[in-house]
Amino acid sequence: MIHILIPYDFSKMATHALDFVTQLSSPYTNLHLTLIHVIEYPLNTSVGTLGGGMDPLSDYQNQVYFRDFVEQKKVKLERIKDKLSSPSYSIDTRVAVGVIFREISQVIEELKPDLLVMGSSGTSGWEEFWIGSTTEKIVRTATCPVLTIKGETDPQSLKKIVFASNFKEMDVGVAARIKTMQLLFNSEFYFVSINTPGDFMTNREADATLEKFIAKFKFENIHTQIYNSVSEESGILEFADDIGADLIAMTTHGRTGILHLLTGSIAEDVVNHSKRPVWTLKTPSSKA
Repeated sequence: MIHILIPYDFSKMATHALDFVTQLSSPYTNLHLTLIHVIEYPLNTSVGTLGGGMDPLSDYQNQVYFRDFVEQKKVKLERIKDKLSSPSYSIDTRVAVGVIFREISQVIEELKPDLLVMGSSGTSGWEEFWIGSTTEKIVRTATCPVLTIKGETDPQSLKKIVFASNFKEMDVGVAARIKTMQLLFNSEFYFVSINTPGDFMTNREADATLEKFIAKFKFENIHTQIYNSVSEESGILEFADDIGADLIAMTTHGRTGILHLLTGSIAEDVVNHSKRPVWTLKTPSSKA
């Protein structure tokens, strides 16, 4: 059974992610879905799900109101569960109260899902640099693969998938997940190595690295490409545009703290700026 976690905030983007997962039951029927809705701690004078302070509730009336609010969300999720009921998959729901990123991270650790699917519209400018989106934080730290959906997406439409890497530091686990995706979507796979001025390899060197990776893990029916660009992020996005890819797949080092601020994350940048779905996986050797 494949267990898929879907963070759900009742938005259009979250609905696109949920629709994508339920449509997966057509080619693959052995699915279990968990919908999680996180209500962030309310301010003294307001209750919301998009953010706010951590001040404790000040009076009994606010506490009653908040408990009722939580119950309303549970009822709404149960209605969605009933509406989506299908013999093709099983589904459960949960509501958590806290900081969205932390609560989702705790559920990942508790349930150990095979995949997390979430909708995202991306961020830009100062917000992207200073705050970062919940999606980016999850991509950086999640111990399971994360599929970020950018709009209405039919799994059957994912016919061209780009897997971008330097193909130097891959393990059996990562290769196995790529093979599983290849079988699940029955798609053309393009392995692309981005050549940049700061990390240059000759075509002969890059081709040899790619072929060694393919042979080591016995991949079949793979297209390969060495693509030159000014940066890895722009190269991945440009190549995906050039071939009309339907999905981008890549790994991330999951850096946090000052190291993340100094070096950034190619995977997070691609997730944030891509107009197509992006599958990411934090590599086992990654260190925070």
